[in-house]
Amino acid sequence: MKGKDWLVTGDGQHQACKSVRAWDLLRDNYRLYRFLTEVEDVLNNAEDETSCLPEIRMLVRRLILNSYWVRSQFLAPDAKTGASVLLMYDELGFPLTVQTVTFAPGTKSTIHNHGTWGVVAVLKGEEKNTFWQRTPTPEFPDKIEATGEITLSAGDIISLTPDAIHSVQSVGDEPTVTFNIYGETDPKQRFEFDAVKHIAKKF
Repeated sequence: MKGKDWLVTGDGQHQACKSVRAWDLLRDNYRLYRFLTEVEDVLNNAEDETSCLPEIRMLVRRLILNSYWVRSQFLAPDAKTGASVLLMYDELGFPLTVQTVTFAPGTKSTIHNHGTWGVVAVLKGEEKNTFWQRTPTPEFPDKIEATGEITLSAGDIISLTPDAIHSVQSVGDEPTVTFNIYGETDPKQRFEFDAVKHIAKKF
């Protein structure tokens, strides 16, 4: 599952990042519990969470390369909403969110940030990411504007800083399935944006 690595920042810019060669990531019996422990170790030893995104991207790539079980854990898209979320690990006090998300073809998300770092790997299908930046004015302090977009395919991994703003849409003829891991969300910093009315509300 070859793919590219990307980083998106709060100014709406996206950049390609160096990716680790797949054959350097092959492991026997590399399972979710080991991945979660290694991510926790990386975060505990980091000066700040954003600086460890390259290492977390590498761990995500190692996980999806070596674990068929992880690649197979997803739900069919909900018939009404077009989206489904499968929480893969839930332990009281554990600060990370680990899940797979399925979008039916054509399904769009809202424009949002996450209020924490995030790493998303595309397992199946194609997903268009549109990026935004804040462009406040005295009249509209929550105004945003689009800065660019990329379409991700299976094997691609995108990482986002806590203030990165994006929206996603499943494109193509098949559902999009992603593996997502997020840090501990700051609810005061997580927003959903309306690009027409120029407003932001708590997510």
